[in-house]
Amino acid sequence: MFLWPSGLQDIILLKNKFMTQKELQLIQFVHTFNNPWMVALIAVLGVWAAVWKGLALWKAAKNGSKIWYVVMLVVNTVGILEIIYIFFFSKKKDQQ
Repeated sequence: MFLWPSGLQDIILLKNKFMTQKELQLIQFVHTFNNPWMVALIAVLGVWAAVWKGLALWKAAKNGSKIWYVVMLVVNTVGILEIIYIFFFSKKKDQQ
């Protein structure tokens, strides 16, 4: 049974023995998710992005903005592009 390294010393020992650089980077990446604050941050960012994306896609569909809809559907900017669309570009269509 393989156990993930519990600390930096274990990772250094594994690196010196038989690990490639890519394998070491993968283990270090996975090791960051042992921190509960990191997991909570990623969860909060995911909910934040999903809420803004849902609102922006709904407004774009309602306004008939096909290009904005496709761009926001494909590009993930953690809500930044969606907030810009909602507050600056979608109002033009709503007021007409």
